[in-house]
Amino acid sequence: MIDLFAGIGGIRRAFEEHGGRCIFGSEWDQFANRTYRANNPDDGHELTGDIRNARSEVPAHEVLLAGFPCQPFSLAGVSKKNSLGRPHGFDDPTQGTLFHEIQEILKERKPKAFLLENVKHLKSHDGGRTFGVIRDVLKHQLGYEVHHNVLDGCHWVPQHRERTIIVGFREPTTFDWKDLTIPEPDQSSTLREKVLHKTDGTEPLIPHDVGKDGKQRFFDHKRARVLPRYTISKALYDYLKEYREKHRLAGNGFGFSKVSPDALKTRTLSARYHKDGSEILIGQTKTRPRRLTPRECARLMGFPDDFIIPVDVSDTQAYRQFGNSVVVPAIAEVARIMKPHLAEGSGISKAA
Repeated sequence: MIDLFAGIGGIRRAFEEHGGRCIFGSEWDQFANRTYRANNPDDGHELTGDIRNARSEVPAHEVLLAGFPCQPFSLAGVSKKNSLGRPHGFDDPTQGTLFHEIQEILKERKPKAFLLENVKHLKSHDGGRTFGVIRDVLKHQLGYEVHHNVLDGCHWVPQHRERTIIVGFREPTTFDWKDLTIPEPDQSSTLREKVLHKTDGTEPLIPHDVGKDGKQRFFDHKRARVLPRYTISKALYDYLKEYREKHRLAGNGFGFSKVSPDALKTRTLSARYHKDGSEILIGQTKTRPRRLTPRECARLMGFPDDFIIPVDVSDTQAYRQFGNSVVVPAIAEVARIMKPHLAEGSGISKAA
């Protein structure tokens, strides 16, 4: 498989749980690259930067994985008739977008299958035109059997996180979203149980969470507490309360979210979490609420504690990386039901 717009490798990790072997990766962000490399030190290939400069390096593969950015397409060649027929003289509507890179790789390498991940609102983006073009390109221009669904990560982790998943196969299959095994609600899957650092003395000592000073970066094991720097300042807390009250009086629902450690789910963790942490603040007794630590963010996304957050990646960058990642066990379940449909043939293009 190849891992495009790889981020920190969440989609790849999910597929590796079901036997996937990554042979190519591409990620433009230098800080995400550090995290990706730290967690995949034995790769027999380089992690390239901008895919627009590395498309010729893409090897033959069976499955294409991509959590691609969502961009509006040009107005050129908008009619369905034109996009289906692709007559000469009309511009490709995806030209200049990052989806175009996926399109060209699928066209050139013809992998057996793909999985694309994007925000829930992909279908309504740009008035629905973005999704329409993507579907037409994948299905009618490239000839793939296409399936899409919206999955909420809250079935696997205590976080409300809806994402659009697009799956495609080069040959006809019996793939069915009904084959997904959606976990039943678990009242023990609280933040305290699944995500938060344990303050009862049972928090594991994670060797790779040690900083350059030899101390744990996120949790004080001697005092059995999260480091004080994750508690938000009085000034910020006052501002957040004033902001929420202003919008409450205006009849809006905007404002910060303070959740109990015993909550069953949080709001969606976003890439902007580093700014003020307002979408997920953890309530504390006798003091102001706090942000999640980067390790807790990793757990909230379904990454186990063996996942490395490099010392030379700041909290700001770590928050961005996890906010841009995927709920790993949710994608792993999609990989599980895709796998039987990849069993026949190699799927690698002879022309590649």
